[in-house]
Amino acid sequence: MKRIKVFAPASIANLGCGFDIMGMALDEVGDVLEMTLDEDGKGISIVNETDVPLPADPEDNVITPVLRKFFALTGKTGRVDVRVLKKIFPGSGIGSSAASSAAAAFGINELFGAPLGEEDVVVCAMEGENLASGGYHADNAAPAVMGGITLIRGYEPLDIIKLPVPGNLYCPVIHPHLTVSTKQARSILPKEIPMHTAVTQWGNVGGLVAGLCSGNIELVGRSMRDAVAEPFRKQFIPGFDELRAKLLGAGALAMNISGSGPSVFALASRSDIAQRVGAIMERHFAQQGILSETYVVKVSNKGARLIA
Repeated sequence: MKRIKVFAPASIANLGCGFDIMGMALDEVGDVLEMTLDEDGKGISIVNETDVPLPADPEDNVITPVLRKFFALTGKTGRVDVRVLKKIFPGSGIGSSAASSAAAAFGINELFGAPLGEEDVVVCAMEGENLASGGYHADNAAPAVMGGITLIRGYEPLDIIKLPVPGNLYCPVIHPHLTVSTKQARSILPKEIPMHTAVTQWGNVGGLVAGLCSGNIELVGRSMRDAVAEPFRKQFIPGFDELRAKLLGAGALAMNISGSGPSVFALASRSDIAQRVGAIMERHFAQQGILSETYVVKVSNKGARLIA
């Protein structure tokens, strides 16, 4: 019998212009799983020890397809018992399903002596994302496994590039108690976009990557703009344009929707600015009678990892 405890971080997907291809890991916030392996047994059990509602049937939990993908890739067998000790609330827009999927993928790989490389661990985690949202996307899964800021250059085959994270990059993120499903947020997007919109988006992606590689966080801020999804998705977030104006006026480098929402994130170059921006976010939603949780953390270079 082998037992480990694993943490995987929350994450922000898209980063504005990087729809489905970019994401970043957040410090401190995430999921914790305890995983036990019996190599002589068979089966999967999942016990939820948090106050976050999760599916009672293991077949409906994102952890199950992740573990099965690992067994399929490696030919390994065994019984895995999982206890969920800490959980991001589903639908919060900060990578709840990806955190569980990444923790499970990293943990099962560690229990068997790490036969898979980091990119294949992401492949396993993507199985959980597919169950959660109906698509094989790595914009949350990759940073949750690998940490930092990741770029998915291609999916066929999967090609993940880890980008440098400037040391003075802070991320206030707020989860307003609104319901926005990933499928709903995808369904309102146009099937085709005009050429001038595509050119704008390509320029922003290039600027964002260049800013991260050069450490130019002002360039990062002005490139983190979304011409494709945000114009349609911001309708789900009350006062979105007003909030952005407040945050930029308070010194934020940028503000965008986190993934498909409803969470909203900003970037700041200093801790005091990040704290001020977080407080403005809280007031914005409180004034509309909307409850929320706010996190003010640094962008993390650490992904999924052992904690015991």
